[in-house]
Amino acid sequence: MRQFPFFKKKQIENSRRFQVNDQENNALRHFAGNEVSTSKYNLITFLPKNLFEQFHRLANAYFLFLLCLQLIPQISSLPAYTTVIPLCFVLILTAAKDAIDDIGRHQSDKILNNRKTQIIVDNELVNRKWREIKVGDIIQLSNDEFVAADVVIISTSEPNGLCYIETVELDGETNLKVRQSLEETQEIGDDIDGLSTFDAEIECELPNDNLNRFEGNLKWKNKIYSLKNDHVILRGTRLRNTQWVFGVVCYAGSDTKLMNNTNKACFKRSHIDRILDKIIIAILILLIILCTAMAIACTFWELSSGYYFREYLPWESYLSNKKTHAAIQLGLLVFFSYIINFSTVVPLSLYVTIEFVRFLQSKWIDWDINMYYERYNVCAQVRTTTLNEELGQIEYIFSDKTGTLTQNIMTFKKCSIGGKLYGYVMDDNGNEIQDIKKLEPIQFDEQDQEFVWYDKTLLDAIRNNDENVNHFFTSLSLCHTVMCEEKNGKIIYQAQSPDENALVSASRSFGYAFQNRTQNSITVRIKDKEETYHLLNILDFNNERQRMSVIVEKDNQIFLYCKGSDTKIKERLANSQTNIINQTDEHLYKFANDSLRTLCLAWKQLDRSEYDPWAAKFSVVNTTMEQRDEKVAEMYEQIETNLILLGATAVEDKLQDGVPQCIQRLAEAGIKIWLLTGDKIETAYNIGLSSRLVTNEMEIKTIEENSEELVAAKLEEIRNSMINKIEQFFDVNIDDRNKRLDWKTWGINVLKLDQFRKASYYEHNNITSMKSILLSREQPPSNNNEQDREPFQGFAIVITGQALIYALSDNLKMKFLELGTMCKAVICCRVTPIQKAQVVELIMQHEKKITLAIGDGANDVSMIQKAHIGIGISGQEGQQAALASDFSFGQFRYLERLLLIHGRLSYVRVAKFLRYFFYKNFAYTFCHFWFAFFSGYSAQTIYDPIFAALYNTLFSTFPIMVISVFDRVSSYCQ
Repeated sequence: MRQFPFFKKKQIENSRRFQVNDQENNALRHFAGNEVSTSKYNLITFLPKNLFEQFHRLANAYFLFLLCLQLIPQISSLPAYTTVIPLCFVLILTAAKDAIDDIGRHQSDKILNNRKTQIIVDNELVNRKWREIKVGDIIQLSNDEFVAADVVIISTSEPNGLCYIETVELDGETNLKVRQSLEETQEIGDDIDGLSTFDAEIECELPNDNLNRFEGNLKWKNKIYSLKNDHVILRGTRLRNTQWVFGVVCYAGSDTKLMNNTNKACFKRSHIDRILDKIIIAILILLIILCTAMAIACTFWELSSGYYFREYLPWESYLSNKKTHAAIQLGLLVFFSYIINFSTVVPLSLYVTIEFVRFLQSKWIDWDINMYYERYNVCAQVRTTTLNEELGQIEYIFSDKTGTLTQNIMTFKKCSIGGKLYGYVMDDNGNEIQDIKKLEPIQFDEQDQEFVWYDKTLLDAIRNNDENVNHFFTSLSLCHTVMCEEKNGKIIYQAQSPDENALVSASRSFGYAFQNRTQNSITVRIKDKEETYHLLNILDFNNERQRMSVIVEKDNQIFLYCKGSDTKIKERLANSQTNIINQTDEHLYKFANDSLRTLCLAWKQLDRSEYDPWAAKFSVVNTTMEQRDEKVAEMYEQIETNLILLGATAVEDKLQDGVPQCIQRLAEAGIKIWLLTGDKIETAYNIGLSSRLVTNEMEIKTIEENSEELVAAKLEEIRNSMINKIEQFFDVNIDDRNKRLDWKTWGINVLKLDQFRKASYYEHNNITSMKSILLSREQPPSNNNEQDREPFQGFAIVITGQALIYALSDNLKMKFLELGTMCKAVICCRVTPIQKAQVVELIMQHEKKITLAIGDGANDVSMIQKAHIGIGISGQEGQQAALASDFSFGQFRYLERLLLIHGRLSYVRVAKFLRYFFYKNFAYTFCHFWFAFFSGYSAQTIYDPIFAALYNTLFSTFPIMVISVFDRVSSYCQ
C-alpha cells in the first residue's frame, strides 16, 4: 500500500545543522524566528483565557455554581447580586492584576523586538530589527551593544580573536568574561566580502537551557573545527571593551538559552497552602452535611405542621397535592436554598486576599535596613512572596561553606613544596611563632600591596633556584584560565573564582608573573625574564573532576601541569613517591587544622610518542556530537596519569562577621544545621568548630569508609554508641535496640524541644533567658546519690563524600537518616552539587520537616531549588544562587533576623489572618443555621441583601488585612 506523506513518522534529530549565509535552505528547516513573546494574553484571548484560569480555582467555580442557583427564583431567598458583587469583585481584581502584568510584558517585548542591529545582506551591512533576524545570518556587534541572539563568533577586533562580555542579564554576574573566535575564522576579520562568501556549515546541539555548555562543529574548507562554550555569545549578554564582533546566529527567539531559562524554576507552595486546600474541601463537605440536615429537618417539619404555612412560600404552586410527595419536594428545594444561604462559609476571597497580604509582608523584608550589606550594596530581596510564613517553621538548614559561612576572599597563606613546609615562622629555638602579625612583613612590589608574607625561607629557595620551587610556581603561573587586562598601567587579573585569583596573584608576588594569553600561548615573566609557552590543551575543571590541567610546550619539551583536590591528585600520582606524599599529607592536615583551603599540584613531562597519538584521538573525540562530554572526560583520564607531586597550596578564607553568633542562636531556637561543603574533612571540621556548629564537648562521629559494607558497619557502630551514651546519661534502659532512634519514643524530650518552637523564640526577654531554659531541660534526671553531671551536649556526624555515596544508597539511607536526625549538627565533606540536593531530598521525603538551603555559588543551585526555602547569598561567586533562590541577601548572619523575626512575624500574622477569616465566615453562616430552627427550615435570610453582598468584600476583609500586615510584638521595635 502506498504510504502517504502525512502518515510518515517525523524523524527525531539529535542536533541542529544549518548553512551560513544560506537563508533559502535554512528556511526549509523551520527554525524559530527571533521575535519573542513573554505575554500570556492578547486582546482577543484575554477575557476567555483569564476567566478560564480563574474558574479553575475551586472557590470561584463554587460561587459560579451558586450564582446559577440564585437565578432560579423557586429556591433562592436572596437576590443574585449578593453573589454577583463579591464574585465580580474577586474576578475583576484578579483580572486587573493579570492585565497590568501582561501589559508590562507586551511593552517590554515590543521594545526588545524592535531593537536594531546590523546584519550582512548582499555584501553590505544593513540595519535590521531584532525580530527580523534568522538562523544563519551574520550580524555585527558593536561595543556596549546587547546581543540579539545566540551567535557563534567568527572574528573580533581584538588580537587573537578575543572579546569581552558582560552577563548580568543571564546570571547576574558583573565581572567581565572572555570569549574567542576560532583561529581559522579570525583571519577573515571585518572584510565584508569575505564574510558575505563565508559558506561554513555548523552542526550544534539542540536548543537547551544550559548556559555553561555548548557543543558543536564548524565545517569549512573540508575541515571540521570543534566549537565550545568559549566560542559562543548568548542573547542577553553585552559586548564590552571590544570595538566589534562578527558572528553567525545559531539560535534565535524562543530557542535561545536565555528564553529557555525563562520561568524554569519550579513553583513552591507553602505548608499552609496545602493545609488550606484540605480545609476548603472539609468546609464543602460540612456545607453539604448542613444543607442535607436542613433538608431532612424541613421534610419532617413539613409532614408535621409545615403544610399549614405552605401558602406563604414562593414555591407553593409547584408542590404536589399529596402531603408526603410535597414534603420531599420541599426538602429538595430547601437543600439548594440552603446551599445559597450557607454559601458564605466558603471563603471566596481567601486566596486573592492572602496573596495580597503576603506581598505586603514581603515588603517588610525588602525594606529592612538591618539586612542591608553596604560593602556590596546588597539589600534583602524576596523573590517568592508565597513562602513568607514558611520561614517561621524551619527545622533543618542546609548550608554551603565557602562564600556562605566564609567571606570567599582568598589569601595565599602557606604552601608545601617538595615535602617542605613554607609560611610558618620559627624563632631561634625552632619553635613556631604563633602571632606572626607582630613581625615585619616582606615588602613586595606595588602591584601586590595587599599580599602579606612573613617566611623568608621561601624567598631564599627561589633565589637559590630550587628545582621543586621553580616547578611549583611555574605551575601556578600556567595552570589556570585567568585573563588579564591593563588598567592605569597595572595588570588586573580577571579570574572565574577567587581561588585562582589568589594563587596567580601570589605567584606574581614571588616572581612568576602571568603576563598574557592568546588562544595558543601563555606568556609569563619569571624573575624578570619573559617566557612564552605554546598552549596545546586545556583540560577543563568541573565539579566531578575536581581538577584542571594544561598541556604546554617550550623548547620542544611538552609539560602537563595539574592542580586539584588532594584526593583526585593522589589517585593519579606515579609510584615511588611515598615520602613526599606522606610529608605533604602531614602538611595538608596541618593546613586543614588552621581552617585553610587546600589544593595539590602535580606535573609530568610528556614524550612526543605519548602526546601525539593522544592529541590525534582527542581531536576526533572533541568534534563528535554524541556523548562528547563523556568521551572527552575519558581522554582526560588517559593523559592525567603517572604525575609527579609538586606540593600543596593553602589559602585562607575567613568566616563572615556574625556567623558563630547566628549559628548559635539558630541552634538555640531548635533548628538543626547541616554543613554541605566540597572542602576536605579537616577543613570543614575546623570551620564547624570556629562557627560554633560543633563543639569539642559533643560526641562527634566520623565516617570515612569507602565501601558499602564498611559504611554499614560504621553506621551500626555509631548507632550502638549513641544508645550506650543515652542509657548511661539518662539512666534509662532501652530494651529494643532495633527500634528506631527517637527521643520521644523513650520519653526523653531533650534535644527535640518541640515546646520551644521558633515561633516563640523572641517572646522571651532575651537570648540568655532562652538559653537558660534550654540548658535546664538538658539536665539528666536528678539523683541525690550522684554528683551533678555536665549538660548533655548531643551528637554530631562528619561524613566524607565517598562515604555519603553509600550512605545515601537504598540499603543504608534510612539508617543514615536515623542517625542524622539524632544529631545537633551534620557535616558532609567533599560532596558534589548532586549529593547536596540528595541530602536535602532525603530529609524532605522521610522526615516531612520544613527545610532551608543556603548557598552562594552555581554549585548550590540544585539544593536551593530542591529545599522548601532557598536562600541565595549575593557575593563573590556571582548571582546564580541568588537568582535561583526564594530570598537573597548579602551575609549569612542576616539569616537569624530573616527566620526568627520576619519568619515568626509572618507565620503569626498569617495564622491570625486565617483564624479570623474562617471565624467571620462561620459566624455569619451559623446565624443562618440558628435562625433555621425559628423559621421552619424555610431557608429565609436573616440579613439585608446589601449587607450580605458587601460583608465578605468590604465590611470584614480590610480590617484583618491591616492586622495581618502591621501587627507586631512591641519588643521587636527595640
